[in-house]
Amino acid sequence: MERWTGIRLERRRVVLEPLSDAHEDGLWAASRAPETWRWLSVLQPETRAEFRAYLDHALASAADGSEIPFATLLDGRVVGSTRYLALAPEFRRLEIGWTWLHPSVWGSGVNAEAKLLQLGDAFDRLRCRRVELKTDALNERSRAAMAALPAEFEGVFRKHMLVRGEENRDSAWYAVVDDDWPAVRSNLERRLGAG
Repeated sequence: MERWTGIRLERRRVVLEPLSDAHEDGLWAASRAPETWRWLSVLQPETRAEFRAYLDHALASAADGSEIPFATLLDGRVVGSTRYLALAPEFRRLEIGWTWLHPSVWGSGVNAEAKLLQLGDAFDRLRCRRVELKTDALNERSRAAMAALPAEFEGVFRKHMLVRGEENRDSAWYAVVDDDWPAVRSNLERRLGAG
């Protein structure tokens, strides 16, 4: 069976690099704002050792081929991370998730540019038929970003996950399929301007 791997994805200002140990210091610095972790499924790592365990888990997922994690860079500075997960090459399907950014770049277009890179790679290089996205159903900011792609809202899975130490999470699911991709790409390129 085909094994998908990550490659460096680059556009005008944003670069997604396959995650490596070299990103640790930049990710640590970018991860310090508590609001960054509000909607992630794990508690914010408080110490460097806890953060190293988080990073080691992400790197292990890349090594075993279960996920493809990236560091998100803006103008050469690490500002967050994102991943391909739930990889299903046999069905040509994956999920984009574990996306977090330092609050200083929220609303700046970084997330839209990163999604353009990831969706383009998923549909054009990996030949996906479907790309899924999900978030906590209460995360209005993330849901608005997914709708603005536009990704199709597909419903809420009630009591989908236990997160952050036994907290219930209902998950809102969205998807872009290959038939949608040309319109989604045009919308993102229009939003981001030429480049």
